[in-house]
Amino acid sequence: MRHNRGATTLKRRRRRHDPMRDFDRLPPALRTWLANAALPWGPRSAGRAFDRAIAATGDAALALQELDRLQHRLVQKDAQRIWGPDYPVFEAPPSGRAPTAL
Repeated sequence: MRHNRGATTLKRRRRRHDPMRDFDRLPPALRTWLANAALPWGPRSAGRAFDRAIAATGDAALALQELDRLQHRLVQKDAQRIWGPDYPVFEAPPSGRAPTAL
């Protein structure tokens, strides 16, 4: 294997920005979430998703739960494409994480 991405059908893009600088500008709670994420989120896309979730929920803890649900849907979608529709994937999104302060 030439890259550390593994088998995935998710989109790949070239970086046009410094990902470490973008990561450092994220809120601490989102940086912690990204460090434990199941998918290789880019800091800019994670920041945009987090901002949308904050706008919809008005709460950082609820926004992180929304990111958990979004990530779970992406994992389900990718698993079905890679291993087929019979691959056992959890039906319910993971329960919410413990709230973290921003």
